[in-house]
Amino acid sequence: MSEEKQCSNTSCGRSSCEGCEHAGKHEPVDFTAHLNPVSSVKKVIGIVSGKGGVGKSLVTSLMAASMKRRGHRTAILDADVTGPSIPKAFGLSGQKAGGNDLGIVPLTSANGIEIISANMFLPNESDPVVWRGPMIANMVKQFWTDVIWTDIDFMFVDMPPGTGDVPLTVFQSLPVDGIIIVTSPQELVSMIVAKAVKMAQMMNVPILGLVENYSYFHCPDNGKDYKIFGESHLEETAAAYGLKVLAQLPIDPAIAKACDNGKAEEIVLPEIDKCSAEIENILK
Repeated sequence: MSEEKQCSNTSCGRSSCEGCEHAGKHEPVDFTAHLNPVSSVKKVIGIVSGKGGVGKSLVTSLMAASMKRRGHRTAILDADVTGPSIPKAFGLSGQKAGGNDLGIVPLTSANGIEIISANMFLPNESDPVVWRGPMIANMVKQFWTDVIWTDIDFMFVDMPPGTGDVPLTVFQSLPVDGIIIVTSPQELVSMIVAKAVKMAQMMNVPILGLVENYSYFHCPDNGKDYKIFGESHLEETAAAYGLKVLAQLPIDPAIAKACDNGKAEEIVLPEIDKCSAEIENILK
């Protein structure tokens, strides 16, 4: 019979451990990833969604730019390893991250936002990252442990959609101060939000509030607002879970054009600036 031990008591074997005083006394595993010793990051905010295509990376970019305009040092950790879009939005396409004896040096946007992304390590930015979950999760952890982050006040983590390996790794390994859940105005939004809310609750991560993208289209010809994707269910969803509504963002072709041209920092939305002020107040 195997003598594999079941607990720390050297006298306990497979057959004898069950029911002994040592059974079940396992130390909890600490998954915390330690920040690079030369780095400094004060607040970490995760940008999440229960599904893809709702504009999560856009909200990440706009929030980082808005906080920068408000006088904070900001950074973006692009945890969407298999679908990174942050570098292009900030005009960093094709540029590579550097490094020295102290760690990896992130790229810096035109206005001083520090950014790290998987695309900065690929030979070609169109090359796919065909990795299994554990490898992707480890890369995200390295973005925290190996990158030199310089006196960052607010770091925004752009996470892939859903509730898989990467969000789990971020929640367990990084000192997340709170998350913003990004949604869209469709009836299934309540289910999408519910998934993200329940995961955050399971991981004891504070939810800062909801941001709804694609809320309406403002017609420049007649000044009217049109709800292209139907009536919003954001208020009722927020009320159901006791959450704040931080912003409702319009559909605006100018926003998409600015991101395509690497000018995300030039986008100024009153709704996002209001959201930034709210986050400042919550996390002060």
